[in-house]
Amino acid sequence: MGSEVLDDLWTALTAGDNAVLGAPVVVSGRHGYLRSRFAVEEIAVGCVATALRAAVSLDQRRISTPIELQRSHVAHICRSERFFSAGGTAAKAGFAPLSRFWLATDAWVRTHANYPWHQRALLDALGVEEPTAAAVGEAIASIRADEFEDRVLAAGGVGAAVRSFDVWSRHPQGKAVAEEPLVSCDVIGDAPPRPVRSRPRVLDLTRVIAGPVCTRLLGALGADVLRIDPPRRRDMAPGAYADTLLAKRSSTLDLASPDGLEHVHALLDGADVVVQGYRPLALDRFGLSAEEIADRHPGTVVVVIDAWGHHGPWASRRGFDSVVQAATGLAVGEAHEDGEPGALPCQLLDHGTGYLAAAATLDGLRRQRRYGGTIVRRVSLARTAWMIATTPSGPYSESAAGDEDDATEHLVQLRADGHTITAVSPPGTLAGEPLRWPHAGHGYGANPAAWEPA
Repeated sequence: MGSEVLDDLWTALTAGDNAVLGAPVVVSGRHGYLRSRFAVEEIAVGCVATALRAAVSLDQRRISTPIELQRSHVAHICRSERFFSAGGTAAKAGFAPLSRFWLATDAWVRTHANYPWHQRALLDALGVEEPTAAAVGEAIASIRADEFEDRVLAAGGVGAAVRSFDVWSRHPQGKAVAEEPLVSCDVIGDAPPRPVRSRPRVLDLTRVIAGPVCTRLLGALGADVLRIDPPRRRDMAPGAYADTLLAKRSSTLDLASPDGLEHVHALLDGADVVVQGYRPLALDRFGLSAEEIADRHPGTVVVVIDAWGHHGPWASRRGFDSVVQAATGLAVGEAHEDGEPGALPCQLLDHGTGYLAAAATLDGLRRQRRYGGTIVRRVSLARTAWMIATTPSGPYSESAAGDEDDATEHLVQLRADGHTITAVSPPGTLAGEPLRWPHAGHGYGANPAAWEPA
């Protein structure tokens, strides 16, 4: 791969800490699995490689052994949701009918209606009763793109006007994102250094893709990952198996109840890491801001994944990969010949940011062990989008090194409670051993909210 991309990502992660060395990386396979007008494949490989380098830096005994990666493997793991199945039934991947591009009076807009409550907010914002493409399209066609954004935001929904990168770079939020580091690093307090457990405990307060990608890789690397979801507004059906649940256990707790919140704090008492992927401020009301965690659970590594960046007028907005692509110029960059906006060949804002979050977690554990304090790392989909938009790419080509939809070489089968789970295996080989999923989970919400015995 291009050494410039990997070097830049490693520099962004380590933030000038000369105490850490980057293990050598050997990438095999031809280019062309992720066809794009942007440097999608190079950045995808770079994000995965950076996470694996951070894993090796936590265990210096492996520093001299090259990390091995296949381009095809990275391409398929960054589209892993498309290849997952449980009991022979493929997962429902893709977008709901009302999650798409629409033409307003002056520009294109992008909606997100995959969750029922977001669909309801969209319909309320437009004054539409029936959830049909005809009704929604007619309503959007009668208003300006900026009015659409304002209405959806006021209704608690998710959507954005499609902008070119030039327009985004002049937007107040675009300017705020451009000033943020790709991976931020802050230290709160002076908690003493902790030894790193052989199985670090990771409290997973994330959903959708970016956060779960982070924590499932940590599980593949040996962490005890416990995902906690609210009992209301569930991410999936109870007991379901999913690509986002690989290598972790899943439970539910109601943080809005005193008992549920106290239980989460009890889990944090025994945790090494907490990864947060909810909308900014959503967890703060439960006393789970980085500052409050540092005060009550000093020495915990806190990793925060945001959609729109950590500062600026949009920082507290809800956002998903497809909507952030639309607002930041990527959809325009991938536009079709007829002018309709396009999309990256994979949800790289989610997957790339997820691997950067995993790298930040591992580097945070290393820093805490060496320097102490409560280490706080932050990444965002919008900042990853900025990196993609500003990284030089080669000439656009329709040719590919292989079949993008044939992941057979990298698929594995796992058994879970009598079910056969098919999934893309975790990417990379460390110290000559390929990574593996330790288990497929036991279904959504099926586990007790407790750490495994040490």
